[in-house]
Amino acid sequence: MSRVLNDEWDGLPGSEVVSQGRADLKKGILSESALLVLIAEPRLRSLGIQLTPCNLTIQGPVEHALYTLIEERLGPGAHSFYNSLIRRIVSFTHALEREQSSSLQAENSTTRNIQIT
Repeated sequence: MSRVLNDEWDGLPGSEVVSQGRADLKKGILSESALLVLIAEPRLRSLGIQLTPCNLTIQGPVEHALYTLIEERLGPGAHSFYNSLIRRIVSFTHALEREQSSSLQAENSTTRNIQIT
């Protein structure tokens, strides 16, 4: 069960890529967004975002599959675009981690009982 809901991370940088990638995986579509969230799956899982299991076949590392897909579309511009996608997913995970940390700190500060004697 996921402890993070879509609306909790809407508006974070890169959230649209994560939402699209999750939707594509659910439909069995091997898109750039889907491959990007597969690359980030361990980190996303640690932040409470679960990916729908899918039966997609990927030859070799997921990173290579993403680069190849981008290269087919952009040719020589693939490298820059690939790096920007990686930065985008890293930015998303960092922002979500900050959001979760802030929420946890707010919960802890409101439930703390302090006794002064």
